[in-house]
Amino acid sequence: MEVKSTSKYVRLSPKKARDVAREIQGLPASSAMDILNFTPRKAAQLIGKTLKTAMADAEHNFQLDAGALTVKEAVIGIGPALKRFKPRAKGSAGAIRRPTSHIFITLTDAEAPAKKAKSAKASK
Repeated sequence: MEVKSTSKYVRLSPKKARDVAREIQGLPASSAMDILNFTPRKAAQLIGKTLKTAMADAEHNFQLDAGALTVKEAVIGIGPALKRFKPRAKGSAGAIRRPTSHIFITLTDAEAPAKKAKSAKASK
């Protein structure tokens, strides 16, 4: 069974968050939480919050054991940018973009299926 959790419009750069999300993909959920707790980045705190929500949903809504869950995928999407202006010389203004992100985490209780070997193409 898969359990999905999202956090949208998070004030965080998607490019910086993807580095942290890649670290936890494929790991057991408890190990992923440990890694995120000791990662000194803003993204780790926000991704950890979403992961914790997904684990709580799995336990409460689907009666799954939190110890048996695995992070199937952790995806960071691009959200809309907040646009601000900073006053500049001679009455002009400089644009400032403040990026936002959408965090999508999918947990699964099943073991990852073994990848099938690619079959050799028949020669003509």
